[in-house]
Amino acid sequence: MPPKKRSSGTPQKKELKGNTKSGSPDSSENAVLSPERHKDKEPEFVSLSEELQATNPICDHAWRIWEREIRSMDKANMPYSNRQQWGACLFVAGMELDGLSLTFTQFLKVVGLSVKQFISLVRKMDVNVDTISPKVNIALKRLENKYDVTLALYQRFVKRTELWESSWTMFLLAKGTFLQMEDDLVIAFQLLLCVLEFFTKRFAPSLLLSPYKSAVSSSTLSPPTRTSRRNQGKAKTRPPEMDVQLLETLCKESDCSVDEVKNVYQMTFCAFLDSVGLSGLQGLPPLETLSKQYEELYHKNKDFDARLFLVDDETLSPSKTKVSKVEMTPRKNLSGDDVAIPVPQTPIRAAMNSIHQLRVDLTSASDQPSSNLLAYYKNCTVDPSEEIRKRVEELGQVFVERFAQAVGQHCEGLGRKRFNLGAQLYYKVMESIKLLNNAAFHTSLLACALEVVMATYVGNSFKSGGFGRSSGSSDSVETDLCFPWILDVFQLPAFDFYKVIESFIKAEPTLKHDMMKHLEQCEHVIMESLAWKMDSPLFDLLKQSREEGPGEQAEPPATLNQPLHHNHTAADLYLSPVRPSRQPPATESEPPAPGTKALRSNSLSLFYKKLYRMAYLRLKTLFSHLLTSHPELEPIIWTLLQHTLQNEYELMRDRHLDQLIMSAMYAICKVKNVDLRFKTIVTAYKEMPNTNQETFKRVLIREGQYDSIIVFYNLVFMQKLKTNILQYSSPRPPPLSPIPRIPCSPYKNSPLRVPGSNNVYVSPLKSSRVSPVVMTPRSRILISIGESFGSADRFQKINEMVSSTDWSLKRSLDGGSAPKPLKRLRFDMDGQDEADGSKSSGESTLIQKLAEMSKFPAGFMCVCYLNCELDFLESQRYSNHHTSSCLCRVFFFFRSF
Repeated sequence: MPPKKRSSGTPQKKELKGNTKSGSPDSSENAVLSPERHKDKEPEFVSLSEELQATNPICDHAWRIWEREIRSMDKANMPYSNRQQWGACLFVAGMELDGLSLTFTQFLKVVGLSVKQFISLVRKMDVNVDTISPKVNIALKRLENKYDVTLALYQRFVKRTELWESSWTMFLLAKGTFLQMEDDLVIAFQLLLCVLEFFTKRFAPSLLLSPYKSAVSSSTLSPPTRTSRRNQGKAKTRPPEMDVQLLETLCKESDCSVDEVKNVYQMTFCAFLDSVGLSGLQGLPPLETLSKQYEELYHKNKDFDARLFLVDDETLSPSKTKVSKVEMTPRKNLSGDDVAIPVPQTPIRAAMNSIHQLRVDLTSASDQPSSNLLAYYKNCTVDPSEEIRKRVEELGQVFVERFAQAVGQHCEGLGRKRFNLGAQLYYKVMESIKLLNNAAFHTSLLACALEVVMATYVGNSFKSGGFGRSSGSSDSVETDLCFPWILDVFQLPAFDFYKVIESFIKAEPTLKHDMMKHLEQCEHVIMESLAWKMDSPLFDLLKQSREEGPGEQAEPPATLNQPLHHNHTAADLYLSPVRPSRQPPATESEPPAPGTKALRSNSLSLFYKKLYRMAYLRLKTLFSHLLTSHPELEPIIWTLLQHTLQNEYELMRDRHLDQLIMSAMYAICKVKNVDLRFKTIVTAYKEMPNTNQETFKRVLIREGQYDSIIVFYNLVFMQKLKTNILQYSSPRPPPLSPIPRIPCSPYKNSPLRVPGSNNVYVSPLKSSRVSPVVMTPRSRILISIGESFGSADRFQKINEMVSSTDWSLKRSLDGGSAPKPLKRLRFDMDGQDEADGSKSSGESTLIQKLAEMSKFPAGFMCVCYLNCELDFLESQRYSNHHTSSCLCRVFFFFRSF
């Protein structure tokens, strides 16, 4: 039975049981639990099963989970009662058998846990490879994402308004009815602003606080008269009137895009009002009507009742230890004091700040080619402007359609706005990157720009599935815009997208640290799984490298301990594996003319260089959790893994790199008589960052058949590599592969020492998300000069040395920059790269000047901001052999001797 109707519409803390007919199986025998059939189980368990309206099959399955997996668990690691653990077993069984009758909130009420506590309990129960199925894990993840988003929205709602039950209930109804993705924080918040506008303008200005009182238009809708209420149902509905001034005030207070909120209002919110018959309403909507409609939606979805936030219900209370890890944003100091007051960075504020910064970075960019690009196009051998324009237009239509399918009805306008932002970034980067007359290159470049936009909007707080790493979802409807969604939209092979990532980061200096890390993780996901999909072009390259011999090769093991250079371009990677020269093709009996050199792509070689280094780091991390007492096994496990990737790469087809790592570790421990079980490996693997449980729960065995990592090892991995594995137990084992040389992370925050000096350091300065006029205590310290600096002539000498440097490029302090002109540009019919490709030579003048400055006496520290051209050191991954114009923060540490 649904909860009792209440005149106020406010849900009570105590909720009645659900309808036993809802979701019940077809078989009448299984519709009601028969206690006499379960005398082998504990009476309290059977009683709980009756309370939760479990069927006989669900009761049996839940008891098997309890007996096999949970009963013997260490109680010290399970701070929950038997009743709560039984409830979790019944929930898991009900999800797997599609037989749950109660909603999630009703379930929580019976077992006495909150959303977060219950999800934590289920995850603690996942002790073995197959305890919790991927189906249950995905369902729990969606519930958690939806809860996190709704909690963030409600906390912002409380800060904005008094507890208007009607407005919160209307928002929940609109979100659940018209948004396919209820866990999209940005769009849901924009919809919440529309609801707040709808209610705020219906209150008298005297009841409102500033700034809403002055924002409400003079044309505020008057309260309905008795006659208007009587004729409301008979009159023809009219579109709701938007109070633009009020909406702009709401958006300004939240740093939200007014244009996007207006689009949500006109296309989504108005359609919602029309669907529930509120389009022509002049007064406040009746709470009972809204609550009844939401009640139906809530029972249909069988998730949590978000109205209970209004009464601080215990089932929706957040974890007491839940603290936002987002950095604090300084608030402008209005009083002029030295101390800036930090504003707590909520998930919504963090998302709005990221979106605002992206828009600022693209202020001067256009979603059409600039005059510079048009001039470049005309100087090409073949003008590509029409082909590029047509491609962008066609991909834009595809993107908008798929966006609307994923997000919800009437969201085409939002999709168009996001695509336009991506197009702006696409053309902006195109002015700085080496161009190529290649469709895959341009599609990849546009996809990368759009991924930056989509990741900015989605944010990092509520991503599900870890970049879509599941090896196969039963879901037929897209509800996740996270990577690799964009690849599926454009039907773009992941291996092609991978080729453009590094060049994109090099060419776009305004990318923030978190977005660079996001693109790096996209690269990792491609290398670990996406590039190994069944129809990936990577397998064609590998096959060709074996057949043709002299063609492109994967990295030989002998070069693993050599440094990884980054002096290639995107054009180098998009060339064909063996590119014909401009000479007429030679016949089989006629070898190429002497001196003719074929241009070759190094995409496969570079891919394997990065793959080996990533694989070794993953192996080393897992090894450090499991086998520190057997350090001699690490190079042996690595040798087996490297051999597999190089010679048995078919094992990677439609599989994941981590599956081979875990299998290689288990195999070597087996032949070396080291006790290490797969259960132990899996438990340690789950603790590693950026991992997904489906990696070890759902592994391809043969075409169309999936099973656990243990079955994969026994039936596939061990069968394929049995001979090679056994060699490591012989007196003459195979030679060990060299350990890859791991470059320093390009994202290290610590300053780098200037060569030839022990007291001069440099680190790149990222443009701040805070206005330069806003000073934090830390920033005030950084720009101040201490009294121990010394005489003024020393400071003057530093300024003279710095200003005498011959800079090649200038950039303003606000981060704006003009694109570096291309000395020579042409589009080649075969796909040759186009640009001058010039590189800096010799040691940077800046470095020399800094080395001279290190001779100053000890006892002072100076912090300067220099507008400079810096050749980053070898450990800088995305700037090695690449001179970039950037703002740099230069630290001078003068130690006392």
